[in-house]
Amino acid sequence: MSAMGALFIRDMKLSVRVGGGALMGVLFFLIVVTVFPFAVGPDLNLLARLGPAILWIGALLATLLSLDRLFQADQEDGTLDLLLLGDHPVELMVLVKCAAQWVSTGLPLVIATPVLSLFLNLEPIGVAAVTATLLVGTPALTLIGAIGAALTVILRRGGLLLSILILPLTIPILIFGVSASVGAITDPAPFDTPFYFLCAISLLSLILGPVAAAAALRSAQE
Repeated sequence: MSAMGALFIRDMKLSVRVGGGALMGVLFFLIVVTVFPFAVGPDLNLLARLGPAILWIGALLATLLSLDRLFQADQEDGTLDLLLLGDHPVELMVLVKCAAQWVSTGLPLVIATPVLSLFLNLEPIGVAAVTATLLVGTPALTLIGAIGAALTVILRRGGLLLSILILPLTIPILIFGVSASVGAITDPAPFDTPFYFLCAISLLSLILGPVAAAAALRSAQE
């Protein structure tokens, strides 16, 4: 097995073992989605209109919840220094860690979305649209979040600063994700344009995220 493959499996195991990061994200997502119906009240039509935004906000917050540990655990035990000094490009290491992070935290949110949509009275086409946009958009949240995690890696309690740094950058993802989902519910035609923009943001994040995070990690270790 290659070193990057071993790193991926290691991070997957740690996300399940240490603090239950994968489970905590899904539970937080569940709490956010189930609390909103109590706040909105018995108006099912209003709940259905707000449903895509509620699911997207819940996924965004659940993703941010676990990002502060993306590099910090490795920083504390010295593993990060070894990874930075290794033979593999730092950008590849960041990409592998982001992939493990998304599979363990982002993918469960996508899988849970159809079930949680029942609480929000979403139509089947709305459920499919929100699930599709989250499947495309949550990797971008993780990749952009990796930049903030790298910038705050030397801070012991950098979770709040991480959120402040990352939230403004995630607003376009939130806007296009919700717009595409709402467009599919009201009229299938408007789904395409915001969804394509969301795909473009994810592809751009795939290119720029690891590069920026790797540069931040190198700077933090100097």
